[in-house]
Amino acid sequence: MKTLRIICRTIVGLVFMFSGFVKGVDPLGSTYKFQEYFEVYNMEWLHSLALTLAVILCTVEFTIGVMLVFGVKPKLSSWLAFIMMFFFTGLTLLSAINNPVSDCGCFGDALKLTNWETFYKNILLIIFALVLLLTNKFSKPVFSWKNELCIIIFSIGIIIFTSIYSLRHLPIIDFLPWKTGNKISEQVIPTPEKSEVFLIYKDKKTGQSYEYTAKTLPWQDSAKMASIEFIEQKKKITQPYKEAPIHDFVISDFEGNILTDKIVANTGYQFILVAYDLNQTHKDAYTGINKFVEGCDKDSISFVGLTGSIPEFVDAFRHDVQAMYPFYNVDETALKTMIRSNPGLLLLKNGEVLAKWHWRDIPEYSKVKEKYLK
Repeated sequence: MKTLRIICRTIVGLVFMFSGFVKGVDPLGSTYKFQEYFEVYNMEWLHSLALTLAVILCTVEFTIGVMLVFGVKPKLSSWLAFIMMFFFTGLTLLSAINNPVSDCGCFGDALKLTNWETFYKNILLIIFALVLLLTNKFSKPVFSWKNELCIIIFSIGIIIFTSIYSLRHLPIIDFLPWKTGNKISEQVIPTPEKSEVFLIYKDKKTGQSYEYTAKTLPWQDSAKMASIEFIEQKKKITQPYKEAPIHDFVISDFEGNILTDKIVANTGYQFILVAYDLNQTHKDAYTGINKFVEGCDKDSISFVGLTGSIPEFVDAFRHDVQAMYPFYNVDETALKTMIRSNPGLLLLKNGEVLAKWHWRDIPEYSKVKEKYLK
């Protein structure tokens, strides 16, 4: 029984730690997920609390996980784990039935699960948590109460520090599709259909059919051509059309012209400033950004801004911050998957993400040029 308890608390503890950590390194991602749920359930008035709730949730999950794995306050941690699993199992069952959002966000962007997969996972975990409750009599403290307190405080401190750092800069570990090193052009641009035309001929004597292309047709063999007759022309698809994995990402100007391929797949260096909502963006950052753009202009390097704001507001904002570079339109939700910063800067070349910067960390153009623009 003791062995079973150790196995259960280790599994539940590690899942809790992982879940809390991946949320902690990307608190804005959890914030957006909370806001998504609030909108679905007509609770928009809670939007302002989303970030606070996201940090609290990841802190509680991570701390309970550490307590379980290291045997800290075993009876208390068992009860806390069971209560959380009881609540979230019911919540995920409701989400699985109604499907208000496609992904519950229980593991952030690190691991995507469907609502039913999440529910089945929670059923397994709540069974383990129930085992912990039923075997509480076999639990014994591993550490003194002072050491237990130190472990709890350290756990809370490290996850809160991680969350704050990731908020003020960028996530320590980037799980987004636009992370550095990704060939993003392959993710946002669909694979076009390719086809080939085949000419069907039939032998006049034997009736045997032959397939030719424009290149393989034996038009120079007069005897062969005289022995066959044309039947029909067929088109065969050699490469079917495939929707882009990130199919909701489209860059367009405010006249509706699509520019996704031109910008994302630019074979040269391409700087992209992401400001999903200009009404909430940090205006103080744009003085430095304007100086950065001056360097880009001198070296003839493309610099564009992407936003989800309406055209009228974009024009007024550009005039306000003296932005001498174009802004294009992208869905606000899609922009949030690019970078956790408003504004944030990305550097691409030939569709690959070379670097990303939070607005607090955008370096001088000369330093970027020395390191990346070679």
